[in-house]
Amino acid sequence: MDEKQAVAMFGALSQDTRLSIIRMLVVAGPTGMAAGAIAEAAGVSPSNISFHLKELERAGLVTAERESRSIIYAAAYDQLSGLIRFLMEDCCAGRPEICEPATALAAACCVPSAKESLQ
Repeated sequence: MDEKQAVAMFGALSQDTRLSIIRMLVVAGPTGMAAGAIAEAAGVSPSNISFHLKELERAGLVTAERESRSIIYAAAYDQLSGLIRFLMEDCCAGRPEICEPATALAAACCVPSAKESLQ
């Protein structure tokens, strides 16, 4: 990831509704959520949510897929991971032990829960 891509992503995330949407989609998992459900959960109008989702899609943070009459949005985990790696690239002036807590936490967040493993 280059600096220009990172700036676009951070710009998209610098708005509270969009940040909430990303967090919601990360929790929703790879199956994502319909735009209408996102609007309802975020407490904003469909036209407003559409604007925010387009901004997130333009920055590469979400994917959109048409499913019948709905558009399903999902977090772009590879791009989000790339953004985290971009932030951690030059971490801690060559002293990885300083970054260990942050990287361990990030790794733990991606481990499937026991419930998910059973499915």
